[in-house]
Amino acid sequence: MARLDKDEFNEMIFSRINNLISEYDLIKEGELIAVALSGGKDSVLTLHALKQYQEILDFDLVAISVDEGIKGYRGHGIDAAVNNAHDLDIELIQKSFLEDEGFALDDIYDQFKSACIPCGVFRRNILNKTAYEIGASKIATGHNLDDEIQSFLMSFARGDSIKFSKFGPELDVIHPKLIPRIKPLWNTPEKDVGLWAILNDIDIHLDECPYSHLSLRAKIKEFLNVSEDENPGLKNNIMESFKKILTFENDISTNLNECSICGEPTSSKICKACEIKELVSQNCESHISDE
Repeated sequence: MARLDKDEFNEMIFSRINNLISEYDLIKEGELIAVALSGGKDSVLTLHALKQYQEILDFDLVAISVDEGIKGYRGHGIDAAVNNAHDLDIELIQKSFLEDEGFALDDIYDQFKSACIPCGVFRRNILNKTAYEIGASKIATGHNLDDEIQSFLMSFARGDSIKFSKFGPELDVIHPKLIPRIKPLWNTPEKDVGLWAILNDIDIHLDECPYSHLSLRAKIKEFLNVSEDENPGLKNNIMESFKKILTFENDISTNLNECSICGEPTSSKICKACEIKELVSQNCESHISDE
């Protein structure tokens, strides 16, 4: 097997990212882009790639990390986020569930079928509020090709066709207070992200979330990886099929309101974050009364 050349690999992966940003006009001159930085390989590559892209286009960068409150897991991720932001001279804004919501994920996860439910809701909520407060034009996430396929198949399996509008490298502005997302790694396979981190000796958080095995995503990920091993190119074929089936107009027919409690954009009267906080509060009160 031929030795993998680091410089050639870096050229390949950053060219692919740069071409995607250019093709879909993901970033415009003068914008402030907030990178959702967990410290994992995908978000760290996104940060490095956008830092390099500043040599091509004049725009500003900031990073936002969110500590969900998972004991024995999140600490290294935060450290990796801090180190990478420091090395690239990018401001890092640190947030946490405990600080913003009043509880850690470890405190409430057992009240739900999967810890991913409250985790995803509150993480998105905190990222959006923070990006809005600092005046960011877009939030760049580390979603790679594998993530995108998994998300689509999850929505397909659940019959949740509304989520199809979230497929694609960029989401449109659908509410003034909802910061649109961009996915610079949208067509980059997960294995390439891992190779980049290893070849360049990048400080990243490698541990799997202790709650992830309970999620539908974990099951679909395993199925896809096994299928890819048996049928090389399957993931890319799925992605190409999605491109032909779907448009990127992100036609969302749902009218967004503002939550009557916190004011965040929502398709209902009360946003999902406030619904969950009310549920958690009720469960806590019930637990206290039972003692």
